[in-house]
Amino acid sequence: MTKALFVVSECAPLVKTGGLADVAGALPLALAAHDVQVRVLLPGYRNVMKQIGKTKPVATFDDLFGGAAKLLACTVAGLDLLILDAPHLYDRDGSIYGDATGADWPDNAERFAALCKTAAAIAVDGVDGWTPDIVHGHDWQAGLTPEYMIDAGAKAPFVFTIHNIAFHGNVGADKLGALGLDPARFTSDHFEFWGQISALKAGLAGATKINTVSQTYAEELLTPEFGIGMDGILRARQSDVSGIVNGIDLAAWDPATDPNIKPYQTPAGKTANKKALRKTFGLGASNGPLCVLVSRLTEQKGIDLLLDALPALLARGGQLALLGSGDPRLEVALLEAADRHENLSVKIGYDEALSHQMMAGGDVILVPSRFEPCGLTQLYGLRYGTLPLVALTGGLADTVINASPAALARRVATGIQFFPITAQALENAFVRLTDLFSDKKTWKAMQSNAMKQPVGWETSAVRYKDIYDSVLGTGQ
Repeated sequence: MTKALFVVSECAPLVKTGGLADVAGALPLALAAHDVQVRVLLPGYRNVMKQIGKTKPVATFDDLFGGAAKLLACTVAGLDLLILDAPHLYDRDGSIYGDATGADWPDNAERFAALCKTAAAIAVDGVDGWTPDIVHGHDWQAGLTPEYMIDAGAKAPFVFTIHNIAFHGNVGADKLGALGLDPARFTSDHFEFWGQISALKAGLAGATKINTVSQTYAEELLTPEFGIGMDGILRARQSDVSGIVNGIDLAAWDPATDPNIKPYQTPAGKTANKKALRKTFGLGASNGPLCVLVSRLTEQKGIDLLLDALPALLARGGQLALLGSGDPRLEVALLEAADRHENLSVKIGYDEALSHQMMAGGDVILVPSRFEPCGLTQLYGLRYGTLPLVALTGGLADTVINASPAALARRVATGIQFFPITAQALENAFVRLTDLFSDKKTWKAMQSNAMKQPVGWETSAVRYKDIYDSVLGTGQ
């Protein structure tokens, strides 16, 4: 039995802002099938504390970055959790990363340093009779863990997973003392980044192994375009870097049992859900494809490109039902476009049940991201026979088989990819889409291909276990 401690800032079903939470909630359960026992260390945000129910105190801290704290053990949704209950750091209004205005909390460095320091203490002393063989940190919020592990004398290896390299967790060098970091390691080889402390770089420098959430993204990160300043240290450590594509929760996302929809097992079963979705979004009948998009509304997600290219889809009879929130300017632009086009309907916000209904009722799921480390939306689409139309980048490149002439001839295509990632290329993809959609035999074959694709955690969990075995010296 391998014992692994996950260090995460969010974990489904308790708290989620993105794909990291889905991974933190699903991967431990998948690893259990491979003789890995995972305990997940998570901050005790206000909303988390309201949900966890019965707990067992397993450790106390008299002064953890400005206040007393305790560690609570509990089980939620089959997950073995360690909740860091530090009210002075986590019991507050707003989001888990920022206040109600959207501004980052000014003490985020301390808030997540506390998580990392707690992980280091567990690595050395264990908790409740349990000591991890390996510590597995996720994103910058866990990045300072190896620094504190060094100071504490921890011997366990540290594995670091990058879910999105765009966020570095940088803070001024004047916080060295407050964070309890060793000034001797404030160098370009460790956690110094352009004169600042970088939690992300600390994780990259201190990790035994580094991985990210798709093979293509792992390769992209070695370039200045995608590495966002960290490409140098990643190239220096290239032999320790790998890509493992994410999976999805097959029980939560199963068109045959989904309680939010009219269940189905073949593409033909989508018809009733499509009719219901059009009614929900106030869209009329159309001979073109019904596209759906569920996303943060940001330029990273290519929403500005979509706005420019959308007339090409609508002019050919296509429709779009969109659910999301984000950049206020993009929200306004989409709502104004919806006022002008009867085949475009926009709902600002997020609704989990509605997102399932959109996957079931849509013909196509759009993911026009400028970069996408892995992406889960296209995996949901495959599972539900809602063909992904995606930019050729990151995990989108690794999980969608483009409807090229060769793939169509071999009957293996599962979606449409476009490149370069421009509005013109997206327009061209919409033309290809509508042409394919008009060929009903080919379209049904692609839907069947999509629904047969393996999108769970089975293969990826084995690869994570292989990483653990390699750093522990227990592999075959």
